[in-house]
Amino acid sequence: MTEKEILINRGSTTATNGFKNEDFTVAEFNNWENSELAQLWLKAMDYDLTDIESVRATKVKGSFKADIQVEIKIEIKLKSLTDIQNLQVKLVSNPKGFNQIDKRWLKKYNKLWNIPNDVYELLQYFTGEKSPKIDNPRDDRRMFADELEDVEQQLLLKFFNDNKTLIVNDILKGRGKFSAEWMLVILRLKDTDTIDWALEPINKVLNHFGNGKISITQRGSFKIGNITIQRKGGDNGRETANMLQFKINPAELMK
Repeated sequence: MTEKEILINRGSTTATNGFKNEDFTVAEFNNWENSELAQLWLKAMDYDLTDIESVRATKVKGSFKADIQVEIKIEIKLKSLTDIQNLQVKLVSNPKGFNQIDKRWLKKYNKLWNIPNDVYELLQYFTGEKSPKIDNPRDDRRMFADELEDVEQQLLLKFFNDNKTLIVNDILKGRGKFSAEWMLVILRLKDTDTIDWALEPINKVLNHFGNGKISITQRGSFKIGNITIQRKGGDNGRETANMLQFKINPAELMK
């Protein structure tokens, strides 16, 4: 990334309007004529502010990758055009923390990726949909990746490697009219009014987080590049703990 790109796609400001959630971002875009922050975001999205006629942002409802849809009307040489931009917003309070980007039941992922039966069964052991098949597992509710036999580990690693592009696109960008085109990361440290932010096109996000080797971590999870794949866990022992989840550290985009 060039120095110019870093200056355009990064920033820090005081959140005078009380930053809490996506509503803050929507409000800033809708007040773009007075909001220095929204103007910086629009510039990062490669808009010339003098061409913009109006901006209207709304929250996206439902389980889509985009959190906010921004309608930008621009006028260039008396020709009026309307752009629709979908933004995924990640709110971060710890620069070293992790953020869940996708979680579903295995059967939902199977519809997306057509998982082979033998791989699907191994993932059932990994998430806890099936009880451990070994003696003395570290967790009697599920199996960790490194508790599977070597040949089984290789089978799973091969599946993730063969389907890497498809998986990374689905969990970060999504599909359809509400697929994310940008990722806006906003970092606000606790007990401060200052926020740091980064706004990147989704293709750069896909490349940053997904462009790396497939591996098994020391804790027995899987990784695709900078994306961690693990059993959801928690939920006070409810069945939903057996879902598969994908996590990233969004603050990496600020480096």
